[in-house]
Amino acid sequence: MSSKENSIDHGLVRQLADILNDTDLTEIEIEQGPLRIRVSRKKEMPAMMPPSYQVMPQQQAAPMAAPVAAPTASAAPASTGPEAGSVPSPMVGTVYLSPSPDAKPFIEVGQTVTEGETLLIIEAMKTMNQIPAPRSGKIVRICVDNSQPVEYGEALVVIA
Repeated sequence: MSSKENSIDHGLVRQLADILNDTDLTEIEIEQGPLRIRVSRKKEMPAMMPPSYQVMPQQQAAPMAAPVAAPTASAAPASTGPEAGSVPSPMVGTVYLSPSPDAKPFIEVGQTVTEGETLLIIEAMKTMNQIPAPRSGKIVRICVDNSQPVEYGEALVVIA
């Protein structure tokens, strides 16, 4: 193996640590090809963390994300596990459903998308990251609201 493959991008690690500080998260993990980086820290005020700090993402507590679970009365409970066809967030950041505040959304429920088509944008570290559709299909549900913060692995949309 070359030393280039084994080198760690210290700037990226620093940026991830800054996200932890800015968002009050305790852990963040990203994958880029074969590279996987996880940065975590202990919280100084443990009384605030137990409700939202869960090891199993399908059982995330709702205190910080309570508005996310409430919008649809007919939706299945969030604790049933990941929904089939859901597209997970590849990073921590803020979701934007359109390219600008006055533009129409990238996608709508019922719309057919093709693989690679932009579903939404996630802003992370002041960088706008377009999130492409991992497969072609019909948008069944949009699981996030505009300007909502999201966690790594959180369901963004469901494509059937």
